Amino acid sequence: MINLEQVGVHLPQGYLFKDISLQINDGDKIGLVGKNGAGKSTMLKLISGQSQPSEGKMHKPKDCTIGYLTQDIKIDTTQTVFDYLLNSNVLLKTLNARIEEINLLLVERSDYESDSYMAMLDELNDLNHEFSLNEGFLWEEKITTTLVGLGFAENELNNSLSTFSGGWKMRAELAKILVNSPDVVLLDEPTNHLDIISINWLENYLKVYPGSVIVISHDRLFLDNVTKRTLEIAKGKILDFACAYSKYKLLRAEEIERLVGAKKQQEKDIKHTEELINKFRAKKNKAAFAQSLIKKLEKTEIIEVENDTVANMKIAFPLSVQPGKWVLEMENMGKSFGDKNLFKGVNLTVGRGEKIALLGANGTGKSTLLKRVMNDLDGEGTVEYGHNVNITYFAQNQAESLDTSLTVLETVDQTAKGEIRKSLRSVLGAFLFKGEDADKKVSILSGGERTRLALCQLLLSPSNFLILDEPTNHLDIQSKEVLKQALKTYEGTFIVVSHDREFLDGLTNRIWEIEDQQLKVHHYGVKDFLSRKTASSEKKINVTSVKKEVVVETNESEQKLTYQEEKDRKRLKNKLQNQVNKSEQKIDELESNIAEQDLIIADLNYDDKAKAESILSAYNTLKAKLDEQMSLWEEGTEGLMEMEG
Repeated sequence: MINLEQVGVHLPQGYLFKDISLQINDGDKIGLVGKNGAGKSTMLKLISGQSQPSEGKMHKPKDCTIGYLTQDIKIDTTQTVFDYLLNSNVLLKTLNARIEEINLLLVERSDYESDSYMAMLDELNDLNHEFSLNEGFLWEEKITTTLVGLGFAENELNNSLSTFSGGWKMRAELAKILVNSPDVVLLDEPTNHLDIISINWLENYLKVYPGSVIVISHDRLFLDNVTKRTLEIAKGKILDFACAYSKYKLLRAEEIERLVGAKKQQEKDIKHTEELINKFRAKKNKAAFAQSLIKKLEKTEIIEVENDTVANMKIAFPLSVQPGKWVLEMENMGKSFGDKNLFKGVNLTVGRGEKIALLGANGTGKSTLLKRVMNDLDGEGTVEYGHNVNITYFAQNQAESLDTSLTVLETVDQTAKGEIRKSLRSVLGAFLFKGEDADKKVSILSGGERTRLALCQLLLSPSNFLILDEPTNHLDIQSKEVLKQALKTYEGTFIVVSHDREFLDGLTNRIWEIEDQQLKVHHYGVKDFLSRKTASSEKKINVTSVKKEVVVETNESEQKLTYQEEKDRKRLKNKLQNQVNKSEQKIDELESNIAEQDLIIADLNYDDKAKAESILSAYNTLKAKLDEQMSLWEEGTEGLMEMEG
């Protein structure tokens, strides 16, 4: 489908990558990986057409449609969430507008036998057929299903996009891409702003998506479950593996091991060649031989090894002091903001050494619950700490509080206490700050590096109770593995909010879930939790599929009619359809007027008898008209059902 031919991108500091030749096939599910700065996002921009290569060619079919989710979306916030998706398909919007226009014209006409009337009916049938082929009649249902799957509540769909946070706007943009079903879907970190339930839904959606998908993600499990091919950008080249991420890592490790051996041998060969050159270069009878060795050396392609393995050092963060048997007790604890109640009636005791994952859809109050546990927010009930409890809290924006004037080493040195201070450089190495990285100023670190440093500082802080709010945001896969291993060895208690299933799997021994304004405790793992959550939705999908199959069988069993019978049937069907459409339009108008009158009647002053009677009379007239239109609608609908039956 898409071909890259000798593609290269040249920046002022040199080539980002060059001589890239690649084919992306129909239905490919590809994970695009590589170190930060390797050029992953640039590659997606090239494929999408937003950027052009410095050299080489990009070949794409003319009719190829591409949906691209970037990390810096620009979105029209003047529309509601639902309308933003509803208006996103130009073809369906154009077809629907013309269908509505013709229906209005037909309602006004009574020349049912005229050629122009019949021509208009034929155009309407053609438009409806095309609308149906493009799933227009399922369009609104598809929009709702997708938005709900990505975490929106149904009562939020008519809210303006301007009222939502950046993360929710990103979800709306992702939903817009998915409902339009492009040939190629490009996703740059799609799980960053999704909760664990929505990630699971997106994963299942993409598994069966008929088009091609290319995704950049730091979620190992997401890559494993969605992709079947991995492309790695390394040292300016593309490495292609016909497998998902975890298998690719094993193959890549074997490849690196082989390259390390080859590089050692090459270094020996180069050293030996250089010795021969130095030995024979001054001798006349060997000068030509020396020159040939020099040319051979110049043509030698130096083997480069990109080793991204995580440090194997085991880090054990000692407790500040040993706490009592229980570290936290909540009694009738809750929190509301105005009329909105997030959770209430929480009665829990947390024992020493518990490892808790706090889960729930976005907006249910996970961060608020942590702040209540920290006593940073007032609310209902009480929160008490046990004996000798020292809490350390990691907020989502923790990296922003780092002192940018300090170096990496100075930052952790200020925090660390005791014997571990003697091995701070080794600890930093385990958090992927190696060698000279420890002497870098915080001010020049990337967002991901600052998050990593803030986590290292956190785990060096004297404590026995950690509270972590989305600690894996902006971390790459290797950094998350380092954090997970460090937390596994942590002897204290922790509560962690994370949407990363791979990170949580095997890390916690308890799940807290906020749902329906309650805090529910589950004593099983993340995988079981998710499978139970998705079971009911899968049953609904199966029921819907069965219904669709029945409809198809019924349609296929229709008997064939003569030309004249088909023509008469078409005329009657359109007449009934027009009656239904006209009634639906009037019913909407009447219901809206009645709703307005309901508000007026609620505050009606019956002392002014004449005015009250006038208003009530008009109200009863509206009600009578509504009953009349409902009867016409029922009559038309029943007629259509009989024809289709």
